[in-house]
Amino acid sequence: MNPNAWIQLAIYLIVLVALVKPLGWYMARVYQGQPCGLDRVLGWLEPGIYRLAGIDQQSEMGWKTYAFVVLLFNAIGLLAVYALQRLQGLLPFNPQDLDAVPPDLAFNTAVSFASNTNWQNYSGETTLSYLTQMVGLGVQNFVSAATGMAVLVALIRGLTRHSPSPPTPLPQGARGDSATIGNFWVDLVRSNLYILLPLSFVLALLLVSQGVVQNFQSYQQIDLVQTALDADKKPVTTQTLPMGPAASQIAIKQLGTNGGGFFNVNGAHPYENATPLSNFLELLAILLIPAALCYTFGVMVGDTRQGWAVLAAMMVVFVPLTIGCIAAEQAGNPAIDREVRFPLAGRASDGSQLPSLARPANEDEDSGGNMEGKEVRFGIASSALWACATTAASNGSVNSMHDSYTPLGGLIPMWLMQLGEVIFGGVGSGLYGMLMFVIVAVFVAGLMVGRTPEYLGKKIEAFEMKMASLVILIPPLVVLVGTAIAVLGPGLEYTDKGEMKNPPNPGAHGFSEVLYAFSSAGNNNGSAFAGLNGNNLFYNTALGIAMLISRYWLIIPTLAIAGSLARKKYTPSGAGTLPTHTPLFVVLIAGTVLLVGALTFVPALALGPVAEHLQMTAGNGAQP
Repeated sequence: MNPNAWIQLAIYLIVLVALVKPLGWYMARVYQGQPCGLDRVLGWLEPGIYRLAGIDQQSEMGWKTYAFVVLLFNAIGLLAVYALQRLQGLLPFNPQDLDAVPPDLAFNTAVSFASNTNWQNYSGETTLSYLTQMVGLGVQNFVSAATGMAVLVALIRGLTRHSPSPPTPLPQGARGDSATIGNFWVDLVRSNLYILLPLSFVLALLLVSQGVVQNFQSYQQIDLVQTALDADKKPVTTQTLPMGPAASQIAIKQLGTNGGGFFNVNGAHPYENATPLSNFLELLAILLIPAALCYTFGVMVGDTRQGWAVLAAMMVVFVPLTIGCIAAEQAGNPAIDREVRFPLAGRASDGSQLPSLARPANEDEDSGGNMEGKEVRFGIASSALWACATTAASNGSVNSMHDSYTPLGGLIPMWLMQLGEVIFGGVGSGLYGMLMFVIVAVFVAGLMVGRTPEYLGKKIEAFEMKMASLVILIPPLVVLVGTAIAVLGPGLEYTDKGEMKNPPNPGAHGFSEVLYAFSSAGNNNGSAFAGLNGNNLFYNTALGIAMLISRYWLIIPTLAIAGSLARKKYTPSGAGTLPTHTPLFVVLIAGTVLLVGALTFVPALALGPVAEHLQMTAGNGAQP
């Protein structure tokens, strides 16, 4: 890594960590029903929403009711997005007169945005109307993110409440007991009203100031300064510029760890990401809420050291992997570097031998790094940092083409997803996923010292371990089974003459593309290598099913743990209690995450990016 990369990474991490405490403290007050400042401005809206929706904000729910309401609400949202896509040709705010989205693609997109995955098998500017983007996808960007935050808060309440009564008063006089974990509707409204909407409003204004578009105009035709040639060698004199309300959706897509692009190339498009400043703001927004929720967790459990410990465990994994990704991309392709250093000798037009162009031994032998698929205005360091942040945070947005990364550079974002999206992860979902690893780590530590494992005064017993195991093991099962089925060839398409349409990349890289796609869908990330043709019946259906399973089959056991812990008695810590805020426990958490990820996915990674890296470096250093 060069000094520029170190400086960019350091500034990013310093600003991110500096914002963790103030935002985390603010969100804790929101969820605890305490004055937060914005309640003076927006507080009048909250009771009005409850009255309009017929919600009793003082009534709390048990975990089964909470889970049922989460599933019902998300199912309604999924159906609404599907219907908007299928009917968009008949609906307003469609200046380009775009037709209805095909059924399989509409299903995939609806599942994707309802589940906070935001995988996109379509091009936004040529497929979806403004109405579908705003009312369908934009709304889901808010409510799917708020769903994850609500489930996290319910789990935290399960950790803090105990039999025979909660240790702290219920917020705003709510009616509940140790068997309840809150009210989903209240958590959903507060997440949106006091957190996501204000932050998105501020970020959208900042993005517009940088040139990100926000309008309802029809697409614009402009004359080119210089005539170009199309694929058929015909002159092209005009270009179509897409318009639309992009800034408002980009703000929430980053803050809510959604990631779905308004335009096809996502954060690499100048109308989505116009300047280096907008790039930094969007990059910061990706990890902002997931990181701050760690401090929120510490405040709500009454010990901020617990939150810092979880955040430290995330950083212990994230920072070295990010450094590795940047270094791999800056190292470039050794095959190209060999050609730069030792070009083949040739003959001039007169037949004379050309001199060798090999560089002197003391000259810089670096080929300049791997710039393929990257925006020149962002460069390697910022692109690789974005790739790691977006895959660590279950975000899915991109500002460079992951398919063009070096094998090891592409392996790291893929593995960050395969770790379970718990290194920051999605808003809410990342932290409750990490807490499942914490439960496993506590249980293993308890077995080693021969004591019943405890976490925050609650005994971790067989039921909690079973549910935590489901949360940890379901995503890898979805990823590996889906990949195994896909590589058998059901996603391939053929013409009437038996010729393959859009043939996949051969060998290890083609396998990596399939593995990456299911890793992304199976962990609700949404990013893609983008070399795979996913817009067909098989992939639209298979990836849609993977997204559904990995979102909702994890929410249910998480809420089951919340309900179980809420009914347990508080156990005071003793001499044999494992401290869960120390550097030792941070290492234990990080080790548990890495061990599970390594044992599960190293064989598959060896067939894909590792094999490709060995092929790429074969003969490295040998002169032609």
